[in-house]
Amino acid sequence: MITVKGLDHVVLRTTSLEDMLSFYVDILNCPLERQLLAEGLIQLRAGNALIDIVTCDSPLGKLGGKPPQQDGRNVDHICLQIAPCEEKALLNYLEVNDISHQGFTQRYGAEGFGRSVYIEDPEGNVVELKFALES
Repeated sequence: MITVKGLDHVVLRTTSLEDMLSFYVDILNCPLERQLLAEGLIQLRAGNALIDIVTCDSPLGKLGGKPPQQDGRNVDHICLQIAPCEEKALLNYLEVNDISHQGFTQRYGAEGFGRSVYIEDPEGNVVELKFALES
């Protein structure tokens, strides 16, 4: 049912935005792609994927809980690009396999806006499944 095409994006939470941007932009040469400062999100291009940097004290960052530390997660979620299929069929597949979801919605990713769904792995890590653009 699910065919993974690649990594779409990873979302990193931070309390040191300037240091993170210096590292990823200046040292790793990941150019700025998009900023949603009111939400606390900066997106950087990493080849055909994105690295999203979210400030922990922002509205979006607060959804992830405590700042990164021993008992606070740093990675908010990963997003896998999957081959397009019917949304209803994929949701049924997840439900048959006892995987809860929040339903599909429109989100921005490495290929622009597209439909995706959030699920959790057995350790509670959030995984976003996002349809790859058809070529």
